Amino acid sequence: MDVSTDTVDFDWIALAHEHWVALVLIGVFLLAGWALVVVIRGRRRTSPRSSDDYAIDVSVLPDLPRPPGPPVLEFFHLPVRLAAIVLAPVGRASELPARESLPEVIDSIVPGLDQVAAAHEPLIRAWPRQVSSRGFANAFFQNVRLPGDHGKKTVWSSVAGVFRVGDEPMMAGLVLRAETANRHGNYVMANEDEWLGILRVRLS
Repeated sequence: MDVSTDTVDFDWIALAHEHWVALVLIGVFLLAGWALVVVIRGRRRTSPRSSDDYAIDVSVLPDLPRPPGPPVLEFFHLPVRLAAIVLAPVGRASELPARESLPEVIDSIVPGLDQVAAAHEPLIRAWPRQVSSRGFANAFFQNVRLPGDHGKKTVWSSVAGVFRVGDEPMMAGLVLRAETANRHGNYVMANEDEWLGILRVRLS
């Protein structure tokens, strides 16, 4: 009798142990599935829905001459209208300033550009954080397609590059409209100091 009882007790303990292991495994699988759902939903919230969300159709921008200056914005000494601005933070730590700080941000690209924006009333878009200036420029030119051969021999031009607001790097893309066709098209800033070499604001 003692031997039989010991055998029954041993079998019951082994069975209970198997059930406990099975429950733990089920719990682990459920937890992993829940975590996967959370990650997927988070990616859907933070990633762009489609490239169309950031596209700017140049053909629907106001086909207007530049307002009489000053201020007068010049691109390679050619007077232009500021038709659109795209701004984006770059790197891991930076963020775009609040909307009320936009004039200061725009003025940091080129002195006086905030006054041009106030007079020309361009379309202004904010893009998510960018990894690099080259990546931003490529994305900007892909989403802001100029007519013809990337705008060459048309009235449209665009420029993209990095600038600084204080010590924080930012990215900017500008869409420009001249009154006459020109050869400029797309232009990428090699460094932040180059803005002053190709853009100028005349305030008088």
